[in-house]
Amino acid sequence: MWRLDDDRALVVTADFITPLVDDARTWGRIAAANAVSDVYAMGGRPLLALNLVGWNRDQLPPDLLVEVLEGGAEIAKEGGFAIVGGHTIDDPEPKYGLAVVGEVAPERILTNAALRPGDDLVLTKPLGIGVVATALKRGRLAPGILDAAVASMTRLNAEAARVARDAGATGATDITGFGLLGHLRTMAEASGVDADLDVAAVPLLEGARDLATDGLVPGGSQRNLEWVRERLDAGSVDDLTVLLLADAQTSGGLLFGAEPARAREAVAALRRTGHRAAVIGRASAGPGRTRLH
Repeated sequence: MWRLDDDRALVVTADFITPLVDDARTWGRIAAANAVSDVYAMGGRPLLALNLVGWNRDQLPPDLLVEVLEGGAEIAKEGGFAIVGGHTIDDPEPKYGLAVVGEVAPERILTNAALRPGDDLVLTKPLGIGVVATALKRGRLAPGILDAAVASMTRLNAEAARVARDAGATGATDITGFGLLGHLRTMAEASGVDADLDVAAVPLLEGARDLATDGLVPGGSQRNLEWVRERLDAGSVDDLTVLLLADAQTSGGLLFGAEPARAREAVAALRRTGHRAAVIGRASAGPGRTRLH
């Protein structure tokens, strides 16, 4: 955060990804929504962005890149920010994303170190993107499941950030590559709280559990689980469910904490706008452990 004055500060982030789907424009939309998510996770609003592109000119036509960039431009228009240029490099594997500058009120910034004991934990999107993407790469995905995953990944976290601020949240993060359990471990340790998760309350994408049962789990999800185990009390929760909680996400939802009554109001407000949000647990004073129930 770079403070400009008492009322304004700038936040800056950058992210890019390799293709998750076959359609170039859809990939552009997913990558742009994923890149801007960190600004929303800090409670800010994006102002401008630069395209970041890695492109194999020998194998991929320029018309395909135009489609990718137009997908990113669609997300920028939806989010109310401008893409003002960018940079492209030669790359054997295509990559696309954004460097984003946003604005936030310094006194209302959300951080991943500000969960409070007694906060209910709100998750604003379902999990399962990692297993869906893995199934797609292996040619084992039904079209309807992909449609739901794309709709989730291309939904901006702007409304979720607004609702979190209105609910009085101070602690928030977006759920991306480290999965729910990985990001929650970081939040809990940084905030000095323990987290109790109601596993049955955690929303999953349609088909995600069946895909995971078939072994369609990315290596990143397995690594996430290995990293969190030393701070995780899984209780009697089955191994497959625990693995889904660690599933690596792309353009996932926000996780934030709010006083219980306001958390329930936040979930109701988000559901009215089409989010599959839920209260999934509660924070309490502690050394940063996560307990599953």
